[in-house]
Amino acid sequence: MSFRAPIRRIALARPALAARGFHSTPRAFVRVGQEIPNLDVLLEDSPGNKVNLAEEFKSANGYIVGVPAAFSGTCSSKHIPSYINHPKLKQAGQVFVVSVNDPFVMKAWSEQLDPAKQTSIRFLGDPTGEFTKALDLGFEAYEVFGGMRGKRYALKVEDGK
Repeated sequence: MSFRAPIRRIALARPALAARGFHSTPRAFVRVGQEIPNLDVLLEDSPGNKVNLAEEFKSANGYIVGVPAAFSGTCSSKHIPSYINHPKLKQAGQVFVVSVNDPFVMKAWSEQLDPAKQTSIRFLGDPTGEFTKALDLGFEAYEVFGGMRGKRYALKVEDGK
């Protein structure tokens, strides 16, 4: 039992890591009233089909739903199906699901979740993560996903904001 005391002292002597990790600037998460980033970086179904959500929401309302990964367990079994099956989906306006994935993966995932295309939910890939970074909703996930991914979020958009 005496071997535990030195280990405990060493553990207490180590400085704790900062909660913010290596960030030298404060986080700037998307805020209420902030305009949607005007970027032509999101892709729907193929690399040639760019979607600009700032343009899509210029005169429309709706939601942007962010997920860490297409085909992930929770997102596939609960998160996105809860939107697909929501009784008020038709009144929600335009709904986009965004993930840091390529457009082919997002298309395959949409076909798995909504094979009959019964909803108007659109699935967009953010292959470089540029849209996700512009919203400051990304996180580093090298161990699990191999790179930066988007947090799980839902943004209500009204008049482009």
